[in-house]
Amino acid sequence: MTLFLGLDGGGTKTAVVLADGDGRVLARWRGPACSWLDVGVTAVADVVGSGTRAVLAAAGRSAADVTHAFLGLPGHGESAGADALLDAIPEPVLGHRRYTVGNDMLAGWAGSLGGRDGINVIAGTGSMAYGERGSRTHRVGGWSELIGDEGSAHWIARRGLNAFSRMADGRLPRSALYDLLRERTGIAADLDLVGLVMHDWQAGRTEVAALSRVVTAAAGAGDPVAASILDDAVEELVQQVRVVAHRIGDDGDGRPTAVSSSGGVFSDDGFRSRFAARLAAERGADTGRRFTLVEPELPPDLGAVVYAVRRAGEPVPESWDTAEPAAVVDVTG
Repeated sequence: MTLFLGLDGGGTKTAVVLADGDGRVLARWRGPACSWLDVGVTAVADVVGSGTRAVLAAAGRSAADVTHAFLGLPGHGESAGADALLDAIPEPVLGHRRYTVGNDMLAGWAGSLGGRDGINVIAGTGSMAYGERGSRTHRVGGWSELIGDEGSAHWIARRGLNAFSRMADGRLPRSALYDLLRERTGIAADLDLVGLVMHDWQAGRTEVAALSRVVTAAAGAGDPVAASILDDAVEELVQQVRVVAHRIGDDGDGRPTAVSSSGGVFSDDGFRSRFAARLAAERGADTGRRFTLVEPELPPDLGAVVYAVRRAGEPVPESWDTAEPAAVVDVTG
């Protein structure tokens, strides 16, 4: 029996899954963050080791039984020095080299599209798009909140904060966004926002990104400023999809390219509707619809398993038993 291990890492949590080649989940582990940019490489190694040993023990299997493992780690591929260290982490845990380490976007892509050709666009705290068609692959975005991450929750929040400052100064007429942001932050005076964001929050990515929900709420209430911010965010994300599609090529048979979406920004129905409408407006060379928006098939942790199956050269199961297995280990508290 073939056995595959998948790890989907993140800035807030990590999931490890053990599944067989028939698509049956045997064990699942949930643990703390494993982004080397936030916690360091040593902490990442601790999380990988704990999660791997936990799912193997829960399923009554050994590391030698694993046909292939895929570890999707945040920040992989973004620093040559760190990559060398991250790539070496699984070997002492597994005792063999039947594994692949890559960026966690690969797990998101493989899960959302079931390992089939297409593009996955991510709009969470950050943003990026990734696609594959045959042997052609391409990534756009993921440059961090300082350099890029256009269309992400952090980017939307920054645009909302800037609009608030203009409204507070009188450079822009006040709208629902102004009142909602004051209510959400609980500030007594407008300039208190500076101390809250820069001192109390230390400009934290997570805290700032959470304010994107104020912008989506304001847009839902008919605020034109907030709506304009979301329209700009949608355009940025569609541009990412457009560039990826250009690099990996069209299907060639006239069918639209499958596009899936993931990340917290898309959990807002209004934003998702804006994105769907804008994507549907894209036309191919034959004037037909260029893209089709599809619902994600599998969560990213199972996407990591799908990627492991592909790397092993095995057929991806047609269906997956996604029911929660009896062997679940959750150490996230």
